Amino acid sequence: MMQTWLDALTALDRAGEASVLVTVFSARGSTPREAGCKMVVTRDALFGTIGGGNLEFACVDAARDMLDGGNAPVVRDFPLGPALGQCCGGHVSVLFEPMRPARLHVALFGAGHVGRALVRLLGDLPLRVTWIDSRPDAFPLGSPGNVASVFAADPAAQVAGLPAGTLVLVMTHDHQIDFSIVAAALARDDFAGVGLIGSATKRARFVRRLGLQRLEAAAIGRLICPIGIPGIGGKLPAEIAIAVAAQILQLAPAETSSEEDPASEQARSAGVVGSKRAGARDDASSNCRDCAAACQPVKVQA
Repeated sequence: MMQTWLDALTALDRAGEASVLVTVFSARGSTPREAGCKMVVTRDALFGTIGGGNLEFACVDAARDMLDGGNAPVVRDFPLGPALGQCCGGHVSVLFEPMRPARLHVALFGAGHVGRALVRLLGDLPLRVTWIDSRPDAFPLGSPGNVASVFAADPAAQVAGLPAGTLVLVMTHDHQIDFSIVAAALARDDFAGVGLIGSATKRARFVRRLGLQRLEAAAIGRLICPIGIPGIGGKLPAEIAIAVAAQILQLAPAETSSEEDPASEQARSAGVVGSKRAGARDDASSNCRDCAAACQPVKVQA
């Protein structure tokens, strides 16, 4: 069955692939298709049709030329006569709308209370989210359109397949799973950031274990933990999620957030953005009875 143009746009956006939505804006006289019909054009594929023939061929070429150009919509007129090699005799106006996927891709590991609250917020933002958990029943029945839910028995194995520039956020129900994901993510140097939910104590414990695995100090230094902008108190999942979502906007490219001032950039480089937020707790510490014993303060060698 042919994929509809709307399904195609949704799938392409999730995959991070640019496209052009081509719409017959108006149709006068004898034309292959009526006004309102659509097709989606990518560099190497078509979804839907505006009638075929030379009109469609010309529109496909024009759309693919736009993939290398700007983002502004354009309307072009096509007389269906000898110049186009068609004898319909009508006239169509075609609207070309470039569809650029959000530049920031978030890989969210963990579908606990905070993860669910965060996904609800990210669903309204121009981001692409891959939501990963090792529990198939952890995901809610419905997720926002920009969120792809992935069940993975070994979440850390998913890190290798994430595209460069991804922002990795780790908040699973298990500290060992957290550690495996963080270690795999920090072993790469092409992510937008690697954030771990938890306390300063949890960070110290992870830093020590990462050092024992002979991970370079520069790589360990890229870990953002705790996550969430400072100054937002409270322990409710929604409160924590708001702080984390705000930090995501700070890290996002210009399309998804306003350009930050030099002071904000300097603060994040100094680690202030990852400073402890009053009352913040991670899913594992909220649900694991052994957490207090597992996360006793660890003295970290300078």
